[in-house]
Amino acid sequence: MKKIITVLLLALGISSFAQHQNFTEQDSLRGSITPERSWWDLNFYNLSVEVKPEERFISGSNEIRYTVLEEQQRLQVDLQPPLIIEKITQEGENLKWESNGNAHFVTLKKPQLKGEINEIKVYYSGHPKEAVRAPWDGGFSWKKDNNGKHFAATSCQGLGASVWWPNKDHMYDEVDSMAISITTPKGLMDVSNGRLLKVEEHKDSNTYHWYVANPINNYGVNINMGDYVHFGESYSGEKGELTMDYYVLRDNLEKAKKQFKQAPLMMEAFEHWFGPYPFYEDGYKLVEAPYLGMEHQSSVTYGNQFKNGYLGNDLSKTGWGLKFDFILIHESGHEWFANNITYKDIADMWIHESFTAYSENLYVDYHFGKKAASEYVLGTRGNIQNDSPIIGTYNVNQKGSGDMYYKGANMLHTLRQLVEDDEKWRTILRGLNKEFYHKTVTTKQIEDYISKKSGIDLTEFFDQYLRGIKIPILEFQVKGKQLRYHYINIVDGFDMPIKIDVNGTVDWLYPTAEWKTETFKKTVQSVAVDENFYVASKKI
Repeated sequence: MKKIITVLLLALGISSFAQHQNFTEQDSLRGSITPERSWWDLNFYNLSVEVKPEERFISGSNEIRYTVLEEQQRLQVDLQPPLIIEKITQEGENLKWESNGNAHFVTLKKPQLKGEINEIKVYYSGHPKEAVRAPWDGGFSWKKDNNGKHFAATSCQGLGASVWWPNKDHMYDEVDSMAISITTPKGLMDVSNGRLLKVEEHKDSNTYHWYVANPINNYGVNINMGDYVHFGESYSGEKGELTMDYYVLRDNLEKAKKQFKQAPLMMEAFEHWFGPYPFYEDGYKLVEAPYLGMEHQSSVTYGNQFKNGYLGNDLSKTGWGLKFDFILIHESGHEWFANNITYKDIADMWIHESFTAYSENLYVDYHFGKKAASEYVLGTRGNIQNDSPIIGTYNVNQKGSGDMYYKGANMLHTLRQLVEDDEKWRTILRGLNKEFYHKTVTTKQIEDYISKKSGIDLTEFFDQYLRGIKIPILEFQVKGKQLRYHYINIVDGFDMPIKIDVNGTVDWLYPTAEWKTETFKKTVQSVAVDENFYVASKKI
């Protein structure tokens, strides 16, 4: 089990040395809102790609429609080698561009007048980067199923969607809607985001036309190509009837029909805690992929071998982690935190991963009870490294520590204790998804919202858990009827209240860095800190 957890943490691809690496010009061009990005606002993508799996080759185009915010003539489009741009046009005229690594700077001929809606079309082709360790390193996964048929898919969080298609590859600006047309060889199906509008049949290929009616982040766009079979159901949710469609390889149909019974259970739990599924117009899909899984919007990919747990293992070591399919639940939780509420900068990736790791706990809470949920989330503390801060470096496409998963989940579990009102806590979680519906956000926006709605100033709380690696230690002394206590290992001003059990009676303490004394009616025989608070304790 220890080996499995170590492999998982390595697979997350987020290690402490990343916090101290030297950043390059390419990091800034990828991770910052450059002058060539800031003057135009995305409206619509029309992505068309032909996939030739035998050659591991793709070709196609992307129409990029935008509103002019400021009158500029130079525009940045991103596409990563070895893919190449063949030509770029606007209103039928060929445009010139200069390339600097992954960034391509297009000189526009037509005057860009403020308020106008314009578009360019980028034609491209090549052999895209192959994913070595999908979905963590990104690119195309080229596999074959047990019958020898091609089984391919994309994944690109972090590395960027420009690893396989040309776009404005920064998370701050989401397109409002999108058309996706994918051409596959005969006998193979493409499943992408949104709803399937039609299938065009050609002599040796088929083109699948999908339409996404909602805003979508770049890394949420995907291609899944295989010998798929389909089944589905209708779910009566908070906003009416929701289509839930499942696409799996032909040989796995019966296993999927059994395992995917958890999908409506997931929807029931998460609509309760987070509010309505954010993409009723596009439906919900669960799609088998040749890698572990990813939160592609309305096209959640799945590769957990139709097992409960994480590839059959319980990451909490409590038994509760084997009560649900980790990938199905976790990746679907991202529909609320990642796809509905999306970080502007990947340094704030905790907004996606902390809340979604915490969603595992809330799924357990809804279906198995609060005690089970507490045991689960506390059990995941064994996966926390405290190696580097959860928040990464801004403007260079750098995420923080892998602790954004389970340290983040335990931080949120601690917050629930501070709110001390489960219905209020639920209202906060639902409120986040309503307030920031289909929006990109910063950490400050999330922190401020929770502080305001909880009625608690959480400034130092978030500084402690998100921006440092020290875990608060409640240091205490017992002298007869007196309990002396204070916090150590904290940021300046940290004063989180905490529940303790003294002689079998639960009470609140209000520690700070300064020593305080509490006097009880009887001699203090036992002191225990409520383990639902993510702190350590030390008797001296």
